[in-house]
Amino acid sequence: MAQERLSYSIVPDDLTGAAVVALLAMHLTEMHRWSPACKVHAFPVERLRAPDVAFYSAWAGGELAAVGALKHLAAGRGEIKSMRAAPVFRGRGAGEAILLHLMSEARARHYSWLGLETGRPGPFEPAGTLYRKYGFVEVPAFGDYVSDDFSLCMARDL
Repeated sequence: MAQERLSYSIVPDDLTGAAVVALLAMHLTEMHRWSPACKVHAFPVERLRAPDVAFYSAWAGGELAAVGALKHLAAGRGEIKSMRAAPVFRGRGAGEAILLHLMSEARARHYSWLGLETGRPGPFEPAGTLYRKYGFVEVPAFGDYVSDDFSLCMARDL
């Protein structure tokens, strides 16, 4: 049985709230558990505060539901970073809401291309499924990434 889908309030976030910092710490811990060390590309909180990154949090009923960031790469190009739904909000549209928000922000910045890197193994399959649902397809590695049996680069035109 599918869980109830909720409505989310998505706001720019300064990464100082305890709930946001805790969710990002969990995200990094999971990335290190599921990925070879050389394949952990998730940003720590300090890097997410950099001027080339816009960070957002999604809330439902006063609870943190998801986070995500948009990194500026170059004129017309952006990258999705640190997308994560809180465990109790998985399967309830939180990841989808933050993805749609990041795509909207990318369009508002006049990006024509939006990329991301994720993993191929089982723990990453739900993310890949969500990205494909919204038109992301596998692309050759970009930036410092290397596409291989573990890493998957995806992108879509906007």
